[in-house]
Amino acid sequence: MGKKVRKESETSCKETFEPLPVEGKNPATVVLLLSSPEEDILVKACEAIHTFAEKGDENKVSLLGLGALEPLCQLISHSNNLVRRTALMALGIMATNSDVKSALKKIDVIPSIIDKLSLEDVVAHEYATLCLASLSVDFVCKVQIFDSKGLPTLIQLLSSPDPDVKKNSLETIFNMVQDFQSRQAVHELGGIPQLLELLKSDFPVIQHLALKTLQNVTTDKDTRNTFREEQGFERLMDILSNADFSDLHIEALQVVANCLNDSESFQLIHQDGGLTRLMEFIITPDITEIQSCAVKCIARVAQSAENRKLLHEQNVEKVLVELLSVSDVSVKTASCQAVSTMSFHLACKDRFRDLGGIPAVVQLLNNESLVLREAATHALSNLTHGNELNTFAVYEAGGHEILVQQLCGNCAGTVANSAATLGNMAGQGVIRCSILSHGAMQALVEPLKSTNVQVLINTTQCLAMLACDTEARAELQTAGGLQPLVNLLCSYHKEVLHNACLAINVCASDGPTAVEMCKFGAVELLQEINQSVKRRSSVSKLAMTSLLNSNLSVKYSLTGHLSSTDIISDGFYDAGKACGGQRILSLEELSEQPVNQQRPIIFFNTAAEEIVDAPDESQSNELETDTSSKRDRRTSRTPLLDRKKKQKDETQPEYPSEKLWKMMDDVSLQLLVKEVKESILPLSEEREQYAALARLVSEAMGGAVEMEKLHEFPWVLHLSELKFQLQSNVVPIGLIRRGIYRHRALLFKCLVDRIGLSCTLVRGEYNRAWNEVLLFTGNPSSNGSSSLPCRYIVDLMHQPGSLLKANTPAAVQYQTI
Repeated sequence: MGKKVRKESETSCKETFEPLPVEGKNPATVVLLLSSPEEDILVKACEAIHTFAEKGDENKVSLLGLGALEPLCQLISHSNNLVRRTALMALGIMATNSDVKSALKKIDVIPSIIDKLSLEDVVAHEYATLCLASLSVDFVCKVQIFDSKGLPTLIQLLSSPDPDVKKNSLETIFNMVQDFQSRQAVHELGGIPQLLELLKSDFPVIQHLALKTLQNVTTDKDTRNTFREEQGFERLMDILSNADFSDLHIEALQVVANCLNDSESFQLIHQDGGLTRLMEFIITPDITEIQSCAVKCIARVAQSAENRKLLHEQNVEKVLVELLSVSDVSVKTASCQAVSTMSFHLACKDRFRDLGGIPAVVQLLNNESLVLREAATHALSNLTHGNELNTFAVYEAGGHEILVQQLCGNCAGTVANSAATLGNMAGQGVIRCSILSHGAMQALVEPLKSTNVQVLINTTQCLAMLACDTEARAELQTAGGLQPLVNLLCSYHKEVLHNACLAINVCASDGPTAVEMCKFGAVELLQEINQSVKRRSSVSKLAMTSLLNSNLSVKYSLTGHLSSTDIISDGFYDAGKACGGQRILSLEELSEQPVNQQRPIIFFNTAAEEIVDAPDESQSNELETDTSSKRDRRTSRTPLLDRKKKQKDETQPEYPSEKLWKMMDDVSLQLLVKEVKESILPLSEEREQYAALARLVSEAMGGAVEMEKLHEFPWVLHLSELKFQLQSNVVPIGLIRRGIYRHRALLFKCLVDRIGLSCTLVRGEYNRAWNEVLLFTGNPSSNGSSSLPCRYIVDLMHQPGSLLKANTPAAVQYQTI
């Protein structure tokens, strides 16, 4: 038995290994030791990794590449406290590297880290919270921390005796409260008192983080109420009143701004004297950066209408006007921003003016700071909105001239604000003239090409106000502003499109600008807009109406109807019915086309000053002869295009800026107008005037034609001869001696408008057109029921001078085939 016992003892001694000191000089060797089953080796390996990782990011990345991360994540849950602590230390230090953070996101380690926060181990708390602070920057990690119930523990750790634990916990909470869900949870979990207590910390970094966290959580109304109940505002004001805490003043003021944001909190704080303390702090600062932040606080508070009223009662305008004159640019910029916000209160606008604030803001327009100029222009925009006296104050200070110059700047905000201010001021005639005299129309052209939405909105609105004057519209056209204005009709931004239509409506008041806009496709674009359910509006329809009313040629081509109030003037032409989707060419463009076989373009011109190598009477008579004299006419008449070229050559050197194309003079029409005035106007009865004029038109166009012989009437050949002789598709109406319904109705409308009578012009199908006049059936001087207006169709073809009552068989037969 004794021998047997001796054998067992020998076996036990053989299995025991003497302690072996391990010395690892290579990180890879140490990483391998993380897989050791021996706790002492694990502790030493983790300590070595912690020390190595502390030396820099390169070491952390090296450890990551050697595969240290996964074993460390497992070791933080080890049963041995020392192994667990050292593993957390190593993991916490490594987690501060961005590459390591990205790798940790792929490992579900956050729940395990949060579990370690419940341990009674301050060191574990420090490095676990350090790890969470690094990870919580990422949104996905924030959600994992929240879902793993990490927030309640982190709030409890704000009371930890260890400042590093406080700092790391607070940093994690700060990262999390960037999201609404966590902000609300901090309030519900009673975190506000804890955060306020940290304001007393001896460590500035903790104080800063606490204020930044409070700045985020107090954006919620319920949190603000709790903050106020916990005397949070008073604590902030104590910080602001203490010069030793000047490094905390900016963050403290941002929290104050949140507290004053809603009217209820603002009124309660105001009742406790908090607002008065804040105003005193703004007036007597030690650091301009803090003063600037304080003024920004006022600007934020003034976002509410009720708060603006209370600030007005505290005479905040006086403080802001004084701050406009300080030397620091940031303070002046913040003051301008506060003025802008306060100007939404009507009484404040008047107070600023009475205190001399407007000239002070105008002076800032010349400052070198782009940010300050933008803030100053925005302040003027709000001050002048709906306030006539303020617009005159800006005008008297010379602000309008500087604002016109600002339109040419590179800062979109400044350009937009300047245009808005000028638009506000342009409502006064005297100011508008002065604005225009400083080249406002030319300055607005470039902003019309901007890609900034607010610039386009304000520029088009300003343009609509300034373009009320004829000279202004001419300046805009000369400066090349009509095309970019028309291009804005392609915008799908509702307000840009609305204001562009408004400006076009105003600019279309003149024929020349209306014609020019039509050249740029305004009619086609407006047609497209008005056909769209989403884009059309009353303003787009108004713009289309104004454009057509000022360009009757296009109106007649599109609608086939001119009312009695549409007065034909020189330059009117009939290009036929417009084809869908095609732009209606101008008379100049049509005249430059080669002669074709299509119907001629008929135009009107009675102005002697528009003569372009006008044909003499013999030439006019020559065109009226039969076709047998074609050769004589061809040799004796200069083609229209040649005459235009000759006119260009003769006039260009002397008038380089003059429009080179001019209409051919129509001597025959001039003579006809003269005859009408001499023979028709003296007639006493209106019915007799219409009848006599109808007979005169018929005689001028080849006389009466029986309906049965209409097909024999040689009008087609006659018009072809005219086109050939003129070498142009454009034919003056006075030269037509063989005309049918269409030509006679055009001439009748022209002559009626010349002598002050009234009639409509309606296009029918197949070269049909007619005129409608309104006559009384009874004695127009009596008040009896028989004095009723009645519509008549004027017969110009078959029985010239007959007035056919509308909708009768005779009238319908005249209007249709």
